[in-house]
Amino acid sequence: MTNLKMSNYRWTICALLFFATTINYLDRQVLSLLKPLLSKEFNWTDSDYGTIVGVFSLAYAFSMLFAGRVVDYLGTKKGYAWSIILWSVGAIVHAFAHLVPNNILGFSLGRTVLAVGESGNFPAAIKTTAEYFPKKDRALATGIFNSGANVGAILAPILVPWIAAHWGWQWAFIGIGAIGFIWLIFWIVLYEIPSRNKSLNAAEYAYIHSDEIQQHEPVHIEREDEGRKFTYLECFKYKQTWAFAFGKFMTDGVWWFYLFWLPAYFDAQYHMTGTSISMPIAILYTITVIGSVGGGAFPTYFINKGYEAYAGRMRAMFIIALFPLVVLLTPYLSQYSYWWAVGLIAIGASAHQAWSANIFTTVSDMFPKKAIATITGIGGMAGGIGSFLLSKGAGMLFDHYRALGHIETGYSVLFILCALAYVIAWTVMKTLVPKMRPIEL
Repeated sequence: MTNLKMSNYRWTICALLFFATTINYLDRQVLSLLKPLLSKEFNWTDSDYGTIVGVFSLAYAFSMLFAGRVVDYLGTKKGYAWSIILWSVGAIVHAFAHLVPNNILGFSLGRTVLAVGESGNFPAAIKTTAEYFPKKDRALATGIFNSGANVGAILAPILVPWIAAHWGWQWAFIGIGAIGFIWLIFWIVLYEIPSRNKSLNAAEYAYIHSDEIQQHEPVHIEREDEGRKFTYLECFKYKQTWAFAFGKFMTDGVWWFYLFWLPAYFDAQYHMTGTSISMPIAILYTITVIGSVGGGAFPTYFINKGYEAYAGRMRAMFIIALFPLVVLLTPYLSQYSYWWAVGLIAIGASAHQAWSANIFTTVSDMFPKKAIATITGIGGMAGGIGSFLLSKGAGMLFDHYRALGHIETGYSVLFILCALAYVIAWTVMKTLVPKMRPIEL
């Protein structure tokens, strides 16, 4: 047995998570890239657009509370499948939103369906990562699949304006939305939990569960479907839950602000729309791939120096939290060239992806596999609420300063919030959970 060469099927599963997350962010970003065009066609104000994306954030927030629970109940395979079916339908529904007498209501309904479906992506993906990777590799695996968000954000500004220009904005929603059904076929064929997956050999199965083998006597390997049911109330009793939720509340909205408002920012600041913003945004999100993958691997440096997993992860997250502070320079340097804005925001967005890879992994550090999707959902709900407040507040702020004739001041306020969010989040998280304390439910 010791000479058996280990299979590497876990990386096939990681690839599936990567492509699902890519599709997730492709669908999510279509609206933001069409915002200048749709605003002119339907006479939207920034506050109107803020309402539509705010509805998405709010629906996503409350759906996350149940999405994790549903994934834990149905199991990863069925939970993820239903999630992508629903969000793909929601993406396509946007194409028909203008048929509703109140187009803002129509797009808000489309965003709601999209949000409900997409709320299952990260609970299912984090649960899958915990199923297929030992703790020391989970941040790297999370960073890899989470980089799909960056790739989706890179591809969207290339594909969406082109489709809209050649076939109309409706087909941008339909074409991008349909991709999810292709992924669904591969998921159904390739995924099964490790204990029932015939593509894993004994060596890889043992490696996946090396944490249990090394830490427990007598040896007990926690099965993916093992454990009693528990209530939400039990989850909220633990400081670990509140630490994760606060970290998501403070920082999720930053990434969504970049995703939903950057095209509008480049339009307002530099009068760049359509295909003219494709290259700057694509480059910006290309840079963020470095943060996602590199940030996921970063804690390994400290773990290899003898830190236990949570301590190494928190030390890495503190360093990562310092990088977004460069965004404070954006209002001052961007007046010389939009490339300064691209570079500085790229650093902030890259740091967010590094942060995201690690904050997700703190859940699997501290909670049993049976609880991971539920806890992830609770944190996602907190992140969605924070995102709603930021998106709706941004729209109102921008309308106010646009009326005064200097909208750039509104963006300066938002950049300050985006820069400071991570240091604040880390400080509170570290205060609530100073040391690693695994939970047994």
